Amino acid sequence: MRIRYKKWARPELEASKFYVDNPEEWKGKWKNFFKNNENPIHLELGCGKGQFISRLASKNLNINYIAIDLVDAMLGLAKRNIEEIYKEKNIEPNNVVITRFDIERILLILDKTDKIERIYINFCNPWPKGKHRKKRLTHTRQLEKYKEFLSKEGKIYFKTDDDGLFESSITYFKESGFKIEAISYDLHDKDIFNGNNIETEHERMFSEQGIKIKALIASLAECSLQKND
Repeated sequence: MRIRYKKWARPELEASKFYVDNPEEWKGKWKNFFKNNENPIHLELGCGKGQFISRLASKNLNINYIAIDLVDAMLGLAKRNIEEIYKEKNIEPNNVVITRFDIERILLILDKTDKIERIYINFCNPWPKGKHRKKRLTHTRQLEKYKEFLSKEGKIYFKTDDDGLFESSITYFKESGFKIEAISYDLHDKDIFNGNNIETEHERMFSEQGIKIKALIASLAECSLQKND
């Protein structure tokens, strides 16, 4: 998603207690960033305006969250959304951190020591042209990187509106040794998230256009295939 430059974003991020400008320095030490450092860590790749992570993190205070994006303007909006949701609930955002980084270089900021238990990938760029497909966040090249810091029982939660990306991603996950634990070709009809789905801005927009939301849960652990289509 393209977004206009926001001159206030960088100063606000630098002043925020839950923004990290130097994520490389926390590689292997992310648990130490959080006050409740015994809590599991979940990760959102491409957090955008933060509507998903703000609602998810404020609902699950027993889990610590890292949200990554590459655009200051997006992260500035994410910072404001997090502050707003937490203020409404009269709680401090102690279990969430946002940071600016290129996801293709993610192994510079995370490793096995961080033991990430879950990754969320929501409506990422489908990169439909063949020469660009390696840029997909679900491409085999990226999945192999995620395996370097996912915990033994780690899982990836993936949602998209794009049929081509979804079908290709199923292949990518299998090629990388992930087990597809649950899959749905119409998430709003057959919910694989057990009533815990948090609707994103893109999800609502696509659903209103009559586009079905595809979703899957992929695991590093052995599991059986549950198909909801």
